[in-house]
Amino acid sequence: MNLLHAFAPSLEGRPDEPGLEFGEQTFSFRKIDERSNQIAYLLQSRGFNMGDRLAVYLENCPEFIFLFLAAAKLGVIFVPVNILYKEREVSHILNDASPKAVVAQGEVPGHGSVWLVSDLVREASQFPSKPFQSTTTGDSIAAIVYTSGTTGASKGAMLTHNNFMANGINLTSAWQITERDRFLLALPLFHVHALGNGVMIWLITGCRMRLLERFEHQKAPAEFLSFRPTLFFGVPTIYIRLLDQESATARQIGVSLRLFVCGSAPLPAHVLDAFRDKYGHTILERYGMTETLMNISNPYFGIRKAGTVGLPLPGISAKVMNEDGTPAATGAIGEVYIKGPNVFAGYWNRDEATRQAFQDGYFKTGDLGFIDADGYFTLNGRKSDLIISGGFNIYPREIEEFLLEQPGVTEAAVVGVAHPVRGEVPVAYLVLSGQADITSLEVMCRNHLASFKVPRAFVTVEKLPRTALGKVQKHLLPKPDFKG
Repeated sequence: MNLLHAFAPSLEGRPDEPGLEFGEQTFSFRKIDERSNQIAYLLQSRGFNMGDRLAVYLENCPEFIFLFLAAAKLGVIFVPVNILYKEREVSHILNDASPKAVVAQGEVPGHGSVWLVSDLVREASQFPSKPFQSTTTGDSIAAIVYTSGTTGASKGAMLTHNNFMANGINLTSAWQITERDRFLLALPLFHVHALGNGVMIWLITGCRMRLLERFEHQKAPAEFLSFRPTLFFGVPTIYIRLLDQESATARQIGVSLRLFVCGSAPLPAHVLDAFRDKYGHTILERYGMTETLMNISNPYFGIRKAGTVGLPLPGISAKVMNEDGTPAATGAIGEVYIKGPNVFAGYWNRDEATRQAFQDGYFKTGDLGFIDADGYFTLNGRKSDLIISGGFNIYPREIEEFLLEQPGVTEAAVVGVAHPVRGEVPVAYLVLSGQADITSLEVMCRNHLASFKVPRAFVTVEKLPRTALGKVQKHLLPKPDFKG
C-alpha cells in the first residue's frame, strides 16, 4: 500500500467535490488527480524513474501539490526546498540530493538550469489525464526533507510513504478530522508542518482546503470570515499576530472554528490564555519534527495543558532518557526518544549520522523534556543550541561558520534571544580585528543567508567566555532585550 491508496477515498471517491481553493481557482478532487496524472506522464517522458529526485523551489501554489502527487505516483523522490534559502543553502541541498530537475517560478539561487513551473503546466496539458499505474510501496521514499544539523551541515531526512500515511491517519483520528471540515492552510508547503500534516489530513479525509500563498496578518480576518474554516494550523508567531485582532472580529472568526493547532516551536502559556479569552478556543499544542512528523499531542477530548505538548499519539512510543541510558524519573529532565511508524528511514547519504541517531530502535530527538505524573510531556529546549524563530529552525553553528569566513572575524558565537513575536531571534557575538566592521557583516549575512537566519543584533566583545577546555560559555554572554 502506498500514499495513493490512502488518498483514493478522496481523489476517486469524491471526484466532483471541490477539494482545493487557491485565489480565484477551485479544483475538484477529480481535477487534482488528473493534473497530477498529466505531470506524472510528463516526468516519465523526460526519463524520470523510480528513485530519481525532483527538487521543488516554489511558493505555495496548486502546482506544488500536483507535483508531489505526481512524484508519489511515479516513485520519484520529492525534494522541497525552502524558498527563503539563499545561494549557499540551496546549493548545498541540490548538490547533496542531486535532483534530475529543479522546478521553480523563476531563478533559483546558485542553480543555472531550472524547469519553470509555467512551462511545466503548459507541457503537462498535452499529456493524458488517465489513471497512472503506480508501482511504489509503503517502504518507498516519498520525500527527502532537509533539516539542519548541529554541525551546520543540512541533512536530508528520508520520509517513506508509510511515514506519511501513518502520520496522516493518526492525526485524522486523534483530531477528529472528516470530510465535513473546512481547512485553511497558510503554512509553507516546503515545511513538513504543511506537507506532512496539512496535505496528508486533507487528502486522506477529502475535506475542503483553502491554500494561501502565505500568512499575512493584515489579510487574515478576511480569509477567515470569507472561508469560514473549521480547522487551522499555525505556529506561535501566527497566533501572536492573531491576538492583534479586535475582540469582536476574533469572536466572529471563532464561531466557525472547532480546532486551532500549534506546532513547530513552543507556544508561550500566556499566548494560549490570551487566545482562549479572545477567540473562545484553547489552542491544541503538539510536538513533531522533520525526521518523525508528529509524535505527541494534547488531546482533542480532554485537558490541554498549557506549556506541555501532551501525550504520545497512538502507536508511538516515547520516553525520556538520562545521559547514562537509564529512564528519567517522573518530572526529571532528559532527552526525548521516539519510536513508531512515523519515524524516518534515515539521512540521505549519511549512514553514520543515521546510526548515531538511533538507539535500541528509538530515534534520539535531541530535545530535552520531562514527563509529569499524568503522562504529559513538556519540552525544555535542545541538547544542542537550536534556535526556533517564527517556526523555522536555526542552528547557530551554520551562521558562526559563515561569519568566521569573513575577513576580520576572529571569533563568533550565535545564541537565541527571546523575542515577543518570533519566540527567539539569533544574536551574533563577535571578536573583530581592525579590518572588519558590523555594517558590512550584516550586509553579507543578508545577501547569503535566509532572512530568518540573519542575526537581529551584532555585538562586539573583547573575547568570548570559554571553559578550560575551550568551549564557549554562551550563557555568560549579555542578552539584548527585544521589545517588538
